[in-house]
Amino acid sequence: MTVFKRLLLIILLSSLGLCPALAEQKPGPGGRLIYGLLGDASGLIPMVTSDSSSSAVQGFVYEGLVKYDKNIELTGELAESWTVSPDGKTITFKLRKGVKWHDGKPYTSKDALFSYQFMVNPKTPTPYSGDYLKVVKAEAPDDYTFVVHYKEPYAPAVASWGLSQLPSHLHKLGEDPRKSPLFRHPIGTGPYKFHKWEGGAQIEVRANTDYWDGRPNIDSVLWRIIPDTATQFLELKNQGIDYMGLDALQYQRQTGGEFFEKNFNKYKYLSSSYTYLGYNLRRKLFQDVRIRRALTYAIDKQEIVKGVLLGMGQATSGPYKPGTYWYNDNVAKYPYNPKKAKELFAQAGWTDSDGDGWLDKDGKRFEFIIITNQGNAYRANAGAIIQYRLAQIGIKVDLRIYEWATFLKYYIEKGAFDATILAWTIPPDPDLYDVWHSSKAKPGQLNFTYYINKEVDELLLKGQKEFDKVKRKAIYDRVQEILAEEQPYTFLYAAQALPIVHSRFKGIKPAPAGLSYNFIRWWVPSDLQRFKMQP
Repeated sequence: MTVFKRLLLIILLSSLGLCPALAEQKPGPGGRLIYGLLGDASGLIPMVTSDSSSSAVQGFVYEGLVKYDKNIELTGELAESWTVSPDGKTITFKLRKGVKWHDGKPYTSKDALFSYQFMVNPKTPTPYSGDYLKVVKAEAPDDYTFVVHYKEPYAPAVASWGLSQLPSHLHKLGEDPRKSPLFRHPIGTGPYKFHKWEGGAQIEVRANTDYWDGRPNIDSVLWRIIPDTATQFLELKNQGIDYMGLDALQYQRQTGGEFFEKNFNKYKYLSSSYTYLGYNLRRKLFQDVRIRRALTYAIDKQEIVKGVLLGMGQATSGPYKPGTYWYNDNVAKYPYNPKKAKELFAQAGWTDSDGDGWLDKDGKRFEFIIITNQGNAYRANAGAIIQYRLAQIGIKVDLRIYEWATFLKYYIEKGAFDATILAWTIPPDPDLYDVWHSSKAKPGQLNFTYYINKEVDELLLKGQKEFDKVKRKAIYDRVQEILAEEQPYTFLYAAQALPIVHSRFKGIKPAPAGLSYNFIRWWVPSDLQRFKMQP
């Protein structure tokens, strides 16, 4: 038989599913993806947790009525469709039929109604209730229709119903969800079912074989708790994890060569997040706007981008992703200028009166503590540069790094800090209410730097009511101008997202939404699978 005839035979057999060598390259079930998590999850009921580790797991278990697609456009998830009334005050969702909870019970409008009631119940410890408190009435006229009514039009309304749905037959209103068994053993409708959680070690979910949108190909997703990126990288090289976000040094200098080119695929895009130095405005030290501006003048953002990010990112001046529609670049800027910083400190009464090299006032030095979380080299290194630059103008800074759960529970949630280096994810909708409105400036909420500005409050409410995109942009442009003037944060940088994924995973198609939007369609050739879920 000639080579040509043999090739034709292989192609024919493959088309009939009779050639294992080629047939196994078709998408099918099997395999496990292992992630590294810097910290353990705090809980697995959405809306009462705000940490990234919890969110990473929850996204596989729960679903909302709507979601963003690969092009960051709203599309239906548990809602098959929706309509908005002409006056913009009523949304009617038509729910999918045949959707089941992971315990086999049907998902209906009763669950959508309960999820709304859960969010507005005063005993629910959530920082995300604002969107739902604007609803004046919610109803479930039949099993597959859910209707919400607003007192006035609300621009983020449809997007807000990405709200994770909770099973009404398992939860009770008024009970603390953090004490529920579901806090550690969740039940959702999503593509993966919770399997186990070994505290401080690992969390696993497994494919929902009865998923309404088709069984996910990958059988198991496992998150290993590995509290620093250096150790995660060692695990990656040893193929103990399959996916992680690289830092710039790892991306540029440590993942070249034959081994990585053979075993991994790297990706790069500007992340939808920004990193900032936030000041606790309840501290008297930071209540003078001249001080906050001076601190920003004293910090060399470009030095951080070049030295910490190795150029893989860019400096920011506001709470949106640079280069996007909502980002306002025409705001007050504070380029590195230590001389200007010292002038502002002097205007506020802070000078080196005793010649010891440190600024003082009324016999006290200007000194404070910056805290950040363990495991993020960018934040720690940015903190070291900030500490150095502030020392050069006579400001004494102590940099402290805490384990993630401790950092959140004892410092951030209680407002028990001077300043912190953290990051916010930037959602597609420009609404900034939860982070910047004064009503959120209290323990357990997201305005944990206690920023209060009457005009910003009014603008944020106005922005929620404005549907015209151009007019809405003007509102948020003004918010950015005020934040730039007042500097409650020193906005630092937006880094490049640098994910790396083991090459045995197929079906990855990068898009504006990133990589994971089509995760249920990822697959592993059968001869490369390291896990197979038992029937």
